[in-house]
Amino acid sequence: MNINIIDHPLIQHKLTLMRDQETSTRTFRALVNEVAMLLCYEVTRDLPLSTRSIQTPMETMNAPVLAGKKLCFVSVLRAGNGLLDGMLTLVPSARVGHVGLYRDHDTLEAVEYYYKVPQDISERLVVAVDPMLATANSAIAAVTRLKQGGAKNLRFLCLLAAPEGVKAFNEAHPDVALYTASVDRQLNDKGYILPGLGDAGDRIYGTK
Repeated sequence: MNINIIDHPLIQHKLTLMRDQETSTRTFRALVNEVAMLLCYEVTRDLPLSTRSIQTPMETMNAPVLAGKKLCFVSVLRAGNGLLDGMLTLVPSARVGHVGLYRDHDTLEAVEYYYKVPQDISERLVVAVDPMLATANSAIAAVTRLKQGGAKNLRFLCLLAAPEGVKAFNEAHPDVALYTASVDRQLNDKGYILPGLGDAGDRIYGTK
């Protein structure tokens, strides 16, 4: 399977605090921001570098800099927006796109209502973000749409995944690497991750 489970102790500790139902909206939102930054560090670990000549206070040197076009982070609305701030703290020059999807609660299928990304997305590394990979229907639809829009170099980043979602995503997009902090036990009959952390969007925005 094309998946990277990021088990850094700080991420796992913060994830536990996020799972706790007693964690307030304010604290949950802050934790999402912090974990997103830490996950972003891992998803960008192998970015290509070039060098340029600079003058340090001591001497001239050829120093490493990121090569090529800037990254593009694509939020799967609405919950994906909760991850953007932390990621942009780490990579403030990244471009940002949005794919608007909602899950039909009867069929659990993803329905698109919005799409806006940089025009030159085909020339950028694209990291699509959504806190939860449950059934993976939304993630699969978002990545399919990004590929249709020209994206060629794609990764998908989430806080939590279910085994069913990982399997479905890998079958649909075997060329797209998954990055997550945890693969939980299973989905329930309503398509929620167990043990999970509830509805990430509702907990980020305090809508339930």
